[in-house]
Amino acid sequence: MENELIKDLDYLGLTHLRDEVYNLLEVAAQKETSTLDFFSQAINAEVAHKRGRAVERRINQAHFPQRKTLEAFDWSHPDKINEELVRYLFTLKFAENKKNIAFLGLPGVGKTHLLTALGLHACANGYSVLYETAANIINHLHAAQVAGNFMRTLKNYTKTDILCMDEIGYLPIDQHGANLLFQVISARYETGSIILTSNKAFKEWGDIFNKDAAITSAILDRLLHHCEVVTIEGKSYRMMARKK
Repeated sequence: MENELIKDLDYLGLTHLRDEVYNLLEVAAQKETSTLDFFSQAINAEVAHKRGRAVERRINQAHFPQRKTLEAFDWSHPDKINEELVRYLFTLKFAENKKNIAFLGLPGVGKTHLLTALGLHACANGYSVLYETAANIINHLHAAQVAGNFMRTLKNYTKTDILCMDEIGYLPIDQHGANLLFQVISARYETGSIILTSNKAFKEWGDIFNKDAAITSAILDRLLHHCEVVTIEGKSYRMMARKK
């Protein structure tokens, strides 16, 4: 009967329960747990295991370069930041409403930390997320055009619930690159959220897109229509640490 139980659990795909069933039975016997409570605890253990695996799978598929948390963010470092707004963003109402988030500030003030922490938090709460730098998005789409699989590659950036687009403005973007980025932003407009970081205020985005007022206006129009903006002021955390 023991072998049949293991086989049945394996057949049903209850792999965690299969591996832990005898430990659970031993604990239940020691505590004189009722049959109903035992089954409830056993099923809860399997559910928790499956949820944990699903979260880890979403995190791996997001391709974050590193893992950050809100708890690890140094609130004392920035000279100015709206902490209340940032903490509100972690309710994930923005994702539910397909709104965008923009973290703006000079390099080293914690923009990518907050973007990553927010993206990972979304993964933990059931949202599909993808991380990529703006430059890499443009390069991948350009390569896809050359290879003849543009639409399939574009879909990678539009199908997820949240696209984390890092480092807009760190490198200049020519007209072709701006058009490619516009297609991503336009396709996601009111269908999925974008979390972005930029080292430039929105009024300076014309400099990013080679003074092209038309494409800059079109991009900002779609990004800012439904957007929460977090401006972070202060000096580079990395530079201060290096000086110390």
